[in-house]
Amino acid sequence: MTALTASRDVGGLEHPAFFYADDDSYVAGTVPFLREGLDAGEPVMMAAPPSRLDLVADALGPAAFDVAMHDMTVAGRNPGRIIAGVLRAFIDEHAGAGRVRVIGEPIWAGRSPAEYAAAVQHEALINTALGDRPATVLCPYDTTALAPAALADAERTHPVLLEHGVSTASTRYADPAEFAQWMSGPLAEDDGELGETLVFDAPTGPRTVRLAVAEHARRAGLAPDRTADLCLAAYEIAVNTVVHTGRPGLLTLWTRKADAREPAAVVCEVQDSGWIADPLVGRHAGGPADGRGYGLRLVHQLCDLVQVHSDPAAGTTVRMTMNLPGGEWAAPRGG
Repeated sequence: MTALTASRDVGGLEHPAFFYADDDSYVAGTVPFLREGLDAGEPVMMAAPPSRLDLVADALGPAAFDVAMHDMTVAGRNPGRIIAGVLRAFIDEHAGAGRVRVIGEPIWAGRSPAEYAAAVQHEALINTALGDRPATVLCPYDTTALAPAALADAERTHPVLLEHGVSTASTRYADPAEFAQWMSGPLAEDDGELGETLVFDAPTGPRTVRLAVAEHARRAGLAPDRTADLCLAAYEIAVNTVVHTGRPGLLTLWTRKADAREPAAVVCEVQDSGWIADPLVGRHAGGPADGRGYGLRLVHQLCDLVQVHSDPAAGTTVRMTMNLPGGEWAAPRGG
């Protein structure tokens, strides 16, 4: 692969990180990449914050109408949605069409610390989830707005690095599953106002969990439709606990106040004694009949953020977050 050109052989996944410093370098690194795909007749998609979509669309002109554009602050609000709901959905839609070409920007300076950690996990797991897929997924990183640690993480999650038109192999590239597991926790303690803790078990436990979540979310001021989504998500996880572990689980609910790092939110956490061995659980494509963690995939679709930490010795923790009014999303900077 040359600096800005993907191989035309079908092959498997190519997943470079692209380091840019300003609007000009962003355009120089993305627009030729997209144009080459369009000229080659490849399906082409871009998922990025709105300011970046607008910048590239202006530079492409009429050709922008041939690029599938997705606002990553919506489609990738929860990074756990991106592999199945954005990348795999596009790749599978064009199965048999040869190679597909994607720009995906899941990490920007507006991400909260918890969102950032989930986005790094996502970047690592792309390499496992799409390893045999005929796709090039180019991931831009803003070297002026992101912390040095974020750029170092990009080197750990991407086999190839692109900067100033030069392509190099990453000497820091890490095993995807191991690095994703390391990024998953244990989850940090939250300073929110504790609402309730509840031990639950079969057969009535999941229903009790749903009712407790509904009451806590109502008191916290979460909108009714989002309360319903959080109740369904918590119910799915509680069902997984009683079905797959056969032992009690622990529900913890709290409300987090907004600060400089995190938005105000209702947080629901379920802990149990089980272990999730598959690092991609909840990120597989398919519906309910396909199994493979469909319940957790549904949870990813419903919540603003889902964090999962699973250890064979310590069990599994699933933390589900719903942002309260005024804190739905931190606007990305730049552009």
